[in-house]
Amino acid sequence: MDDCRQDKACELAQLRESQGRVLRAVLLVNASLFLVEFGAGWLAHSSALLADSLDMLGDALVYGFSLYVLQRSADWRTRAALLKGGVMVAFAALVLAEASFRAYQGALPHAETIGLVGALALAANASCFALLYRHRSDDLNMRSTWLCSRNDIVANLAVLLAGGAVAATHSLWPDFLVGLAIALLFLQSGVAVLREALAERATGRNGFDTLTNLRLGPR
Repeated sequence: MDDCRQDKACELAQLRESQGRVLRAVLLVNASLFLVEFGAGWLAHSSALLADSLDMLGDALVYGFSLYVLQRSADWRTRAALLKGGVMVAFAALVLAEASFRAYQGALPHAETIGLVGALALAANASCFALLYRHRSDDLNMRSTWLCSRNDIVANLAVLLAGGAVAATHSLWPDFLVGLAIALLFLQSGVAVLREALAERATGRNGFDTLTNLRLGPR
């Protein structure tokens, strides 16, 4: 029995170390991309790029909080998921306000900048998604983090679509509509994460239940 407990403790420690490395990597990528996309979006008058940059900032914040709670109790990991859901919902409101303001101004976005920066963000987020994929079922904390990464890829593809549509139509509306769509995606995902975290807290389940029955080997 003692050997079994020691093996489980060692397995859990190794998993936490692996999770920490992944979270530090995706935190660095998202923080860097926020700076790049925000600056490019502001100069290019692009609601889509600015919306995507706010997504990067939100992800960097929640990845940092995920690192903070990684070695803490299951209750802390549930709180992390609640924070992530709250951040996603808050950024949805910010993106909606920003997209409306840009549409009111009527400035035509720079399509080439949207396409170039959108492609860079897609490549970076695809690498983050690959890193997080094998940890998506570890616990609620890592699952909600993986959902953020999945949403990033969807948003990046939408940004590329907006850049192409702006170039083809010489209109700001494709950029506005993509910004609006990203905001609605944030809102839906944020609500889903909040519901899952609240259900986790209500039923008393925690990440250690999953880790106790952790399957060895790649997923």
